This record gives sequence, C-alpha cells and structure tokens, in this order.
Amino acid sequence: MTSIIEKQNFKVLFSFFLLVLFFSHTVSVFPKYIDQKKPCKQFSFYYHDIIYDGADNAANATSAAIVNPPGLGNFKFGKLVIFDDPITMDTNYLSEYVARAQGFYFYDKKLGVNAWICLTLVFNSTEHKGTLNIMGADLMREPTRDIPVVGGTGDFFMARGIATVETDATEGLRYFRLKMDIKLYECY
Repeated sequence: MTSIIEKQNFKVLFSFFLLVLFFSHTVSVFPKYIDQKKPCKQFSFYYHDIIYDGADNAANATSAAIVNPPGLGNFKFGKLVIFDDPITMDTNYLSEYVARAQGFYFYDKKLGVNAWICLTLVFNSTEHKGTLNIMGADLMREPTRDIPVVGGTGDFFMARGIATVETDATEGLRYFRLKMDIKLYECY
C-alpha cells in the first residue's frame, strides 16, 4: 500500500516539476515588448574623420587605409580603413570629446560607393562610461542611413537601437564629419 502512495506522490511531484520547468522556459522565451516610438535613451553626436593622405597630415590623421583598392571598378571597391576618431557634441573638431569611435570600414560595392562599417563608441567621461557597438551597411549615397546598434557595455549594457547617420561636411578626400543620432530602444 505504501508503495502505491509513494508512486502517486512521485508522479504528482514529477508532474509539478515538469509544469514549473515548462512555464519557466515559456516565459523566458517570449521577447520583451519594445515600444519603437519611445527610445529609452537618445543622443546626437558628431563623428570627425581625418584621413591620412600619405604625405603631410600624419600628426592629425585619425584614420588610415590599411588595404588599398585592387582596381576592380572605379569606386574604391576593396579598400579597408581603420579609424580612431573623436566624437563631439557639436560640429567643432576641437571641442571636448565625449567618446572615441574605434573600428573599421571597407568599401563593398563594385559599381558605386557603399561601405560596411563596424565601430565601437568608447565613452569615458563623468556623464557616461562604457561602449556602444554599431555595425552594418553604410549606404553612402543616401542622405541619411540607419545603422544598427547591436550591443554595449557599462551604461549601455546590451543596448539595442538605431544610429541614423548623415554626412554633415566634407573637405575633399581628407576630412568628413557625420552627424549621428542614436536612439536606443532596449536599455538595461
């Protein structure tokens, strides 16, 4: 008789355990709802890039071509650029930096100008500490481009969002400035 009661108790406990396991997994699988109309954090920055020209601007350059284009087309296809660029709150290059943009981009369109960019915004100020990781296609001929924010650390731990980029100024092939509007929709 006790053996039958023990088996029934075991079945009830095992069923309860499976039920708890099922619901805990089900709850964790459903994604968190994200209100795409209301960002949890929002910033506007200016990204300054001084391209090394191989001659007289080595002291001020913030980026350099590591691999030059192989000559397949007229649009820099295959060129790889590494950068460590200042990020400011305004258009003045000499303003106080709020972050550094460190990463690379390469031209990946044979019949036009298009790049793929991967950068980390490194913050180390009294207002923000940590990093934001941005990567994706930079459709350079478009007036504005949306590039995904794919993660972060510190104040931006596991952040997700969009960096809307537009070219703000250029000076030939030696300097360009981008305006970056960053909206984060997942903040922890």
